[in-house]
Amino acid sequence: MNYDAFADMLARSILGLSIKRQVPLAELTTFQIGGPAEIVVEPKTQAEIVSTVKACLQENVCYRIIGLGSDILASDAGVDEVVIRLAENYAHINKTDLPTPLRSLKDTHQAVYVEAGASNELVADTLCGWGLAGYEFACGIPGTIGGAAIMNAGAYDGEFSNVAYKVRCIDANGHVVEVDREHADWSYRHSMMDEAGFVVLGAYLVLATDEQAAITARMQDLQRKRAEKQPLEMPSAGSTFKRPKGYFAGKLIQDAGLRGFQVGGAQVSQKHTGFVVNAQGATAKDVCDLIEQVQIRVYESAGVWLEPEVRMWGFEEKE
Repeated sequence: MNYDAFADMLARSILGLSIKRQVPLAELTTFQIGGPAEIVVEPKTQAEIVSTVKACLQENVCYRIIGLGSDILASDAGVDEVVIRLAENYAHINKTDLPTPLRSLKDTHQAVYVEAGASNELVADTLCGWGLAGYEFACGIPGTIGGAAIMNAGAYDGEFSNVAYKVRCIDANGHVVEVDREHADWSYRHSMMDEAGFVVLGAYLVLATDEQAAITARMQDLQRKRAEKQPLEMPSAGSTFKRPKGYFAGKLIQDAGLRGFQVGGAQVSQKHTGFVVNAQGATAKDVCDLIEQVQIRVYESAGVWLEPEVRMWGFEEKE
């Protein structure tokens, strides 16, 4: 693939589009690990995103979507693909009309449309400022609305699917579609959009009105709990493993005697064993080897095979 020619074509056809070459994914992920992406584009509008995706489809160029990179482990060799970054460049939040079936709630609820790149923290803070409750659970989740919609992000008994009623996406053919909650098929860390390879453009949320002080208090309490229990001071991709049915991954790892277990610069967190952290210059190989060792040791001790929650980029192509 001639990426120079493709980048030139994008620049000519989508005027003003931010296009960068050979960007280290370590700079775009919270793990701070990963080699270069061939092209990174940062669209600022829905039209730019749609045009970029259509160009990739027309030219048979593989692409991936990244937000804040909070759930990604990128290969040390990088990815031979176009990475479309939707973060602060595409992060508007606007009030909108309630959907027709919910119009009777207009005195107690408000609908908002959030672009995919808005961080969960920004959304929670903005809604709090508007006196809208329901997204407090996500105030400390280190990702974006797009990622939350794709993976049905959740914490502290809250889930994205509890407040979302529709998601705007680009389907696998490059068409803009809207997926309502009945068809999103949300479940634990799952959605139809993820399975179908859709690109999330934004989400419609419905929130209840509440006193700002009460919302703030709940958010502060959740942030305190998160800071006490999670290794927020170290680079990671959040919870490394999905929760096995009937178990907690961190407890299984702790019971296998793996607290602080280390491979190269990657380490099972001393603070929360459900997290693998970049303790000191970890490579992607260090993290992969550590994950494999944890899976084996937990299976030997408890008979449970842990499934990674972190998304692996580039390993199938390069390693």
